[in-house]
Amino acid sequence: MDPIFRHVSACNNAVLPGGRTPLHIGRAMVGYVAPGVLSALLAAGADRLGDGVSVDAAGLGRVARALSAAGHYAWRDEAFDVRAEPDGPVVATIDRGALPAFGIRAVGVHLNALVAGPGGPRLWVARRAADKLLDPGKLDHLVAGGVPAGLTPWLTLEKEAEEEAGLPASLLAGARHVGVVDYAMARDEGLRRDRLHCYDVDLPEWFVPEARDGEVEGFELWTLPRVLDRVRETDDFKFNVNLVLIELFRRHGLLG
Repeated sequence: MDPIFRHVSACNNAVLPGGRTPLHIGRAMVGYVAPGVLSALLAAGADRLGDGVSVDAAGLGRVARALSAAGHYAWRDEAFDVRAEPDGPVVATIDRGALPAFGIRAVGVHLNALVAGPGGPRLWVARRAADKLLDPGKLDHLVAGGVPAGLTPWLTLEKEAEEEAGLPASLLAGARHVGVVDYAMARDEGLRRDRLHCYDVDLPEWFVPEARDGEVEGFELWTLPRVLDRVRETDDFKFNVNLVLIELFRRHGLLG
């Protein structure tokens, strides 16, 4: 198998439940918790529910704040919606920093920003700032980010495009939703169950992105074969960016 697909295996290394306990808000199953988090939930008054544990939205918030205060993860001060199903009703909100500890699904957006060239399409590549909490200095998409509470993927894409790269809504308007990537990954910070909405946009050659909010250090325009080689041969891109790029390479006929 092409070594590029090691990234797919790396992002799907979690066995579920794999020693974790299913977490419910009421009767809606929303995540998986390790023994330490389970103990904190039970101490806060959560109830056993079959082979899982059930807590209300307020109790979830109290435990999340307490675990952060105890140093288990950094509080991000950014609320994310909690759902049992990706398109289901919101049953609670939780701070972004707590999502992996509770194994709650996060939703994000990634934008493949393409520019036509004589040798084929090129891709804007960003380098993450050295002080980023997650994967500092790694390569990234022009625009990517998590979907905060109350926003749709498209509204998040518009917000992140302007804030991260100075990409105006007029140029983003032609973006196409090209797919969804799901994975379950065990990392040092916990269990990441992520759903990424993937978009392509064709940008004019005159547009040059600006690193506006400090999230990235700068941008470079790379040919797709160069991006492909870097993904295949290295781990220089942020872990989940590789999955979105592999799907881009497939659609452009660069993978067998």
